[in-house]
Amino acid sequence: MNPLIDGVLRFKRLVYPDRATLFKSLARGQSPEVLFITCSDSRIDPTLITQSEPGDLFILRNAGNMVPPWGTGDTGSAAAIEYAVEVLGVKHVVVCGHAHCGAMAALIDPSAADSLPAVKEWLRVGESTRRVIRNNHEGSSPEQRLRLAIEHNAVQQLDNLRTHPAVAARLAAGTLTLHAWVYDIGPGSILTWEATSGQFHAVIDGHVPDESTDERTTASH
Repeated sequence: MNPLIDGVLRFKRLVYPDRATLFKSLARGQSPEVLFITCSDSRIDPTLITQSEPGDLFILRNAGNMVPPWGTGDTGSAAAIEYAVEVLGVKHVVVCGHAHCGAMAALIDPSAADSLPAVKEWLRVGESTRRVIRNNHEGSSPEQRLRLAIEHNAVQQLDNLRTHPAVAARLAAGTLTLHAWVYDIGPGSILTWEATSGQFHAVIDGHVPDESTDERTTASH
């Protein structure tokens, strides 16, 4: 814990004074434009990889960046999504998977979670991804299967998001856009889902692929 305490003291002494105006304004309320759903993995720092300021992102994290469909009993995730979309009025929802995801590795190899009953139960949210990979990519290498699972899972969560009433209403009104990303930890790059091509593409030199998700597409892997 000492490193964390030291960090808190450095923040208050060295960082806060230069950002006091920002933090005082945030104390009065928040108005993020993006709901960022990503994995709990310690290697993922949403504000760092997007270079966002405090107050820019409303963040929901869990194992495998999953979005349980509406009505499945996970009221914690549903509440965060509903609040971000209905109350805060975010304009975008990003589901961001990542390379080397342990949750996705356990999803495609369920025996890896045999001693983790809570994890195994949670991974049932990703059952459609597991079956897509099992039935269509049996001959692929373990590395390829994991990459495909990570990508498919990120896109699948967009369909799960659409089952949430607050999201469905905003999509119908044309005031909300859904995005699927994959963060590659080693090179620090972001891949974004392009609905028109059905593929992930790298963000290069400021160019972002067409991420429109009006069509109900899923990863074509």
